[in-house]
Amino acid sequence: MAKIEKAIFTNLCMVYDGKGNILVQDRKNPNWKGVTFPGGHVEEGESFTESVIREVREETGLTIENPILCGVKQFPTLEGERYVVFCYKTGTFSGEIVSSSEGEVFWISRRELENYKVAPDFLELIRIFESDCLSEFYLWRDQNAQEYQKKIY
Repeated sequence: MAKIEKAIFTNLCMVYDGKGNILVQDRKNPNWKGVTFPGGHVEEGESFTESVIREVREETGLTIENPILCGVKQFPTLEGERYVVFCYKTGTFSGEIVSSSEGEVFWISRRELENYKVAPDFLELIRIFESDCLSEFYLWRDQNAQEYQKKIY
């Protein structure tokens, strides 16, 4: 028996320069505020790859190429939907960074990331972007639990 489930598809992209720097965004959205990677929602009829290229361009001014799918984050929303974040990374880009209404974008050394106020779970999620052995960050909530439980595969 097939089960249909409502889902929300989004993306994040780690853009790196090959010199130890990563592009981050200090997000203004109160639902997931703090330093993270640029990204956003997949629009209807859009491929996942096209959506991450578009979102990075809209939020950073950069045109990325060859984004590689490196993992996924997923969790249930309070409305009963599955929220899926496709994680991409690329070192191929052109253009100059320009911040957007989503938040300020800037380059930092990867080593500096822990010095910033990051979005919730972001320091755990970044392991998916950096590892060749991990591919999923799964959050779930038991019926009586107030906070999400977490597992990284």
